[in-house]
Amino acid sequence: MATRVHVIVTGRVQGVFFRATCAREARARGVAGWVRNRADGAVEAVFEGAPGDLDALVAWCRAGPRGAWVDDVSSREEPAEGLRGFDIRG
Repeated sequence: MATRVHVIVTGRVQGVFFRATCAREARARGVAGWVRNRADGAVEAVFEGAPGDLDALVAWCRAGPRGAWVDDVSSREEPAEGLRGFDIRG
């Protein structure tokens, strides 16, 4: 049964390939959802999949890709929507 986690990552997380690397990590785990840059400089993501895979992605977000400096990661569980695939949004 799929679950869903909504994540906000703050710090130096834009312009360091955070979205592209996040998408690659999610796809490798078979996790659906999306990731996008926010106007306030944060990165926002939604992950849907198996609980262990979601835990691994949230843990990855705490470090991010090389070049990122993560100050904080907030996450909350939400009802799954049945998303398919993983998209990079604006």
